[in-house]
Amino acid sequence: MDSEVMDWDSVYKQEGGFDGPPPWNIGEPQPELAALMRDGRLTGDVLDAGCGHAELSLALAAAGSTVVGIDLSPTAIAAASEAARERGLSNATYVCADITSFTGYDERFSTIVDSTLFHSLPVDRRDAYLESIHRAAAPGAHLYVLVFAKGAFPPDVETKPNEVDEDELRAAVSRHFVIDDIRPAKIHAHMPEIPGAPTPADVDEKGRVKMPAFLLSAHKES
Repeated sequence: MDSEVMDWDSVYKQEGGFDGPPPWNIGEPQPELAALMRDGRLTGDVLDAGCGHAELSLALAAAGSTVVGIDLSPTAIAAASEAARERGLSNATYVCADITSFTGYDERFSTIVDSTLFHSLPVDRRDAYLESIHRAAAPGAHLYVLVFAKGAFPPDVETKPNEVDEDELRAAVSRHFVIDDIRPAKIHAHMPEIPGAPTPADVDEKGRVKMPAFLLSAHKES
C-alpha cells in the first residue's frame, strides 16, 4: 500500500491492489471515530478528509451534521455521492479534489476528521495537506487523525502505509495545529487470509483485525 505508487482510483474500482474492497472499507465508521461521534465531539460543519466511501460522514449527515467529503478518487466520490442521494442526505456533499491542495473552504469547518488518510499520503506531501486543512478550519476548530502506528505491518512487507511513531506525528501536526492528545488506538480492517500465516491475535467481534494506531486530537488556535 505504498502511497507513493498506489493508484487509489483503481483500488476503489477493485481493479488493483486488493482482492475485493479495500480492507479499511468496513461498511461503517472506524470504531475509534464512531466513539467520538457518540460523545458529541464531532460538531458543526465537518470535513471528512480523504473520505473514501465516506462511512463516517454519511453517519454524521444522518445524525444532522452538515458534512463535506473530499477524496482524490472519482470512483469513491461517486459512490459516496450516490449513497448520500439514496439516503436523502442533502446535507452531505462530496468533492473530487487533491486533499493536499484543495481550496474554496477557507475557515469553513468546525471539525476535521482524518480517518486513515494521513499514513496514505507521501511523506513529502504531509505538510501541504496540513496547511490545506488548516486553511479550511475555522478558528478553534478541532482535528482528529486516526493513523497506523509504526509496527502495524511486518517490516518485510514490500509496500505498506507510511506508519508513524508518536514523535513523528506530533512534529508534523504541531507545525499547524495545537496538539491536545495523542493516544494508542486501533484501526479495524478486513485483512485477507494468507495461507500459512498465523491467525491474528487481536480481532473484534466481527472478525476484523484490530491494528495498532494512534488517535490524535488537536485544535486550531482561535
